[in-house]
Amino acid sequence: MALYIIAIGWLYVALMMSVAEATNTTGTVLGAIVTFVLYGLLPVALLMYILGTPARRRAHRARQAPAPAHAEAPAEVSANGSDPGASTDTPETGPGSHPPDTR
Repeated sequence: MALYIIAIGWLYVALMMSVAEATNTTGTVLGAIVTFVLYGLLPVALLMYILGTPARRRAHRARQAPAPAHAEAPAEVSANGSDPGASTDTPETGPGSHPPDTR
């Protein structure tokens, strides 16, 4: 959380530097854009990418990890072949309901 506050603060400072560059009598708008990109966007983007690597690595490992053995088993199908948790709505009884599967 503190990292985001620091990044926002740095972008604010870079924006103010750009405004000073653009409004200076010898400054240009192109110079202001270059100042904001080179002093603000690029360093902050690089810093956020590098410091976000551990979180991305953890998320990738969590996606690749096999499911635990005690995970919930899929719902059992009743004797008539329908899902016990399925809705009983028919096209005539419920809005947005789907027609029965005719396979």
